[in-house]
Amino acid sequence: MLSVDDLFSRLRRHPDVEAPNLFAVDAADRLILDEAADALAAAPTGSLVVIGDHYGALTLGAAVRFGANDIRVHQDPLTGELALANNADAAGLSDVYRAYALDAELLGGARVVLLQLPRSLDELDEIADAIARYAHPDVVVYAGGRNKHITSAMNDVLRRSFVNVRATLGRQKSRVLVADTPREVPATPPFPVVDHLGELGLDVVAHGAVFAGPRLDIGTRFLLEFLPRMRDADTAVDLGCGTGILAVGLAQAQPSVHVTASDQSAAAVASAAATAEANGVGDRVRVLRDDAVASLPEAGVDLIVCNPPFHVGAAVHTGGAGKMFAAAGRVLRSGGELWTVYNTHLGYRDALRRAVGPTEVIGRNAKFTVTRSVRAR
Repeated sequence: MLSVDDLFSRLRRHPDVEAPNLFAVDAADRLILDEAADALAAAPTGSLVVIGDHYGALTLGAAVRFGANDIRVHQDPLTGELALANNADAAGLSDVYRAYALDAELLGGARVVLLQLPRSLDELDEIADAIARYAHPDVVVYAGGRNKHITSAMNDVLRRSFVNVRATLGRQKSRVLVADTPREVPATPPFPVVDHLGELGLDVVAHGAVFAGPRLDIGTRFLLEFLPRMRDADTAVDLGCGTGILAVGLAQAQPSVHVTASDQSAAAVASAAATAEANGVGDRVRVLRDDAVASLPEAGVDLIVCNPPFHVGAAVHTGGAGKMFAAAGRVLRSGGELWTVYNTHLGYRDALRRAVGPTEVIGRNAKFTVTRSVRAR
């Protein structure tokens, strides 16, 4: 019979970036399961919800250790969903859970919620409100993370939605916040939020988990300056679209272009779709939740804009950017262009040249570099 330790030793991050310093299970996963042990042992079938499970340790750990079944799961990153599916299949546990959006179907009747704490307070706020809004009144939330990422502000955010919030004793530089007794919630959920960016004349819609929220990221601001210099395109991609500001800006700059705004984040693609609609270009901006546009055919895109991340989860790692550059090289047609903005110290030019083709620096300010890479076949 499979033990939890055996299970954890076999978990992989794939298709997310894998590296010696990146792990599929951490001490917070183990501590959450330990702190919630009594509740998990007593939870009726179908009353367990897992949110933010990185690669399946919480979901599959609860199934193996406590016999949990009919587990409802929400993961914002698609790579997390795919990794959980792969790990569940390898362990013969594919039938113990189902994936849901962050909504009433996920949380209705939930009595125990296991949560890997997100780094974003807005994401935590949206999650906490949803639990308080839809779960059973007796629900208990076990929200854990690494000490270096837990702040006192997280307690405050949880207290907006729950009467009782307490911290457990720490272990292996991890801690769990336990919340119960949901408060009465406002009639209208607090997310998504809408903000008007006067400098661009855009309304930006943002769910809690999306990078930068409704604000204009300074790297995106710099890349927007170069829209008039980009080639005319019939088909374009905003790769790692976030709230879709670049996709909308490109659609406004080129009235005949059709843009695919792609991101692995469920919150991002929902935000981008709403931002496109709010700015009157919803008919020419479609959203795609995908892992580095893996579902797009080869050599079918004229233009890509990209503001890549330099984190993989909580770790500083450039593997995610490299994956995006390789994807751009695959889907660009001959002569197609990739315009990238990145922190200058990251020195991505050689990586772009290898993945896409000849790459030149088009602009640079005190912090960022903008490059144009041309696909040659």
